[in-house]
Amino acid sequence: MAGLAKSGLCAGRPYKLRPMSKAKLYTLPGSHPGVSVALMLDYKAIPYKRVDLLPVVSKAVLRAVGFPGVTVPAVKLDGEKLQGSRPIARALDSLVPDPPLLPEDPEQRRAVLEAEKIGDEQLQHPIRQIIWWLMKRNGNAMGSYLEGSHTGIPIPIAKHTAAPLVAGSVHFNKADDKNVQAALAALPGILDQLDAMIADRVFGNTEPNAADFQVAPSIALAMTLDDLRPSIEDRPVGRLAKTLVPEYAGHMPPGLPPEWLAPLSS
Repeated sequence: MAGLAKSGLCAGRPYKLRPMSKAKLYTLPGSHPGVSVALMLDYKAIPYKRVDLLPVVSKAVLRAVGFPGVTVPAVKLDGEKLQGSRPIARALDSLVPDPPLLPEDPEQRRAVLEAEKIGDEQLQHPIRQIIWWLMKRNGNAMGSYLEGSHTGIPIPIAKHTAAPLVAGSVHFNKADDKNVQAALAALPGILDQLDAMIADRVFGNTEPNAADFQVAPSIALAMTLDDLRPSIEDRPVGRLAKTLVPEYAGHMPPGLPPEWLAPLSS
């Protein structure tokens, strides 16, 4: 998982090779949904090869290798081609039921699926928009998010030739002033909701579930931003992220307007 994150999850856990299960994970350096899938593959003890792609260019590569869509994470798993962290999670549970990503109890399962959905649909993309907005204004930070990745391009060269890729990512993700300001305004409510779910033991328990793996990487990525870390790290969801993903490649110095950060401060 170098270049994505180092997990605090499986230390001491027996790693049982499953020769019938072979996976290839296509992702981007620093991709939080890519980290989600890597964590789940580790949890299921499924050996995998990671392929790091570059932003924007990844879309053509995924088409070229036979995926129907152009987004990461994408996984080739025992001959199947899957995209998206939630569909991949369902496929992993089908292939390797134990340990499970979803509880058997119907009510608990519904709650975990709801938390997973919040992590995927409400948290993941706003964090992506915020970081690309900052990356456009501080290209020097790019190198830190490439640490440990295997793109085939030396980090100094990638960093100094990344401007078109950053501009393309800003465009594709609609990371403009209006959307980033809206993302920051909505973030405190999302964090409150996730903290409440941890308090209700929906996730954040001794044994992780699909919601843990969906939420923790997005929070860990958010905490690589100096602007966001102080408002997140001491919350329950911040402590969860530090437990599951204690090391996340990347560091972004402050760069967001103070008035945009006001909702987090309050």
